This record gives sequence, C-alpha cells and structure tokens, in this order.
Amino acid sequence: MELNATSRVILGMLGRRPMSGYDIKSFVDRSTRFFWAASYGQIYPELRRLADVGLIEGTEEPQGGRKRISYRLTAAGRRAHRDWLAAPPQIHESRDESLLKIFFSDFAGPEATIAALQAKRDQHAAIAERLRAIGPQHKPPEDSALLALRFGIAFNDFIVAWCEREAETARARSGQPSVA
Repeated sequence: MELNATSRVILGMLGRRPMSGYDIKSFVDRSTRFFWAASYGQIYPELRRLADVGLIEGTEEPQGGRKRISYRLTAAGRRAHRDWLAAPPQIHESRDESLLKIFFSDFAGPEATIAALQAKRDQHAAIAERLRAIGPQHKPPEDSALLALRFGIAFNDFIVAWCEREAETARARSGQPSVA
C-alpha cells in the first residue's frame, strides 16, 4: 500500500500512543502543523483506509454519549511506519506567499519591498514565539519531537534576522533612514 502524507502523519502519531481522530487533529495542531498540517477532512477518511488495509485498528470508546474510536498501530502499521522512516525523504515543494510578494515587490517600488520584508519578519517572529511557548511542555529533552521544535525556532529566527538585514539594505538603497 502506498502511504500518502496524511497516512504518514497518522502512523507517526499512533506510533506515540493510541489516539482518536480528534486526538490526532489536536496533536497535529499543537505540533506538526507548523511544518505539516492535516485537516479533519484528511484524517478521518485516512483512518478508515488505514484500518481497511490492516495498518491500524480501532476500538470503540464512547465518551459522554459521543461515538469515539481510539486507534492503534498494528504490527503491519509499525513496519510500514519504520519503512517510511528508513526511506530517503521526498522533496517537498514549499509555497510561501510572503516570499512571492517579496519576489514581485519591485513592481510597486522600494516601499513595497520593505513592507513585504517587514510583514514576513513579523509573521516568522510570531511563529517563533508560539514555538518557544511549546518548548517547556516537552519532556524529556531528548524527545525527537523536541529536535523538530528546535529546528522550527532556529529556522524562524533565521528568517527574522534575514528580513531585518534585507529591509535595512533596501532602505539604504532607496535613501530611506535606517530603523536601527
């Protein structure tokens, strides 16, 4: 069976512990969504598909009158997840509208370039702060999820610093006063 991006996220989440579709979505929203999101519309059909092919199995656990199914990996699911982890990563196409705006900002003049850089800087500063708030919740510090969290913080801090440098360069080129 060919695993898609959503199935990989689900297998990874269930590799940590049994979860319902709601639990998976909540965990995604607090963790991987900063680099790999998944919606309910992707998660629930994929849970059914993974169960149908025997990679996961569900157990009904009603909660407060609501139907709730908790899923866990099967032995085949663990093998599929390990196989995916061992395979080389596929190239990921990045789509970043703020970078696209910077790319085309010359059309509207240096002020537009500076504004686009500032908007991108603010966006990534906010993401870095949200990621820093997650950090203290992770125990133990050697948890592999913490590696991805530290990458996210460093990546966003780099973009903030890059935007600040490039905005300063654009100001100097256009004769605008420095903000420093």
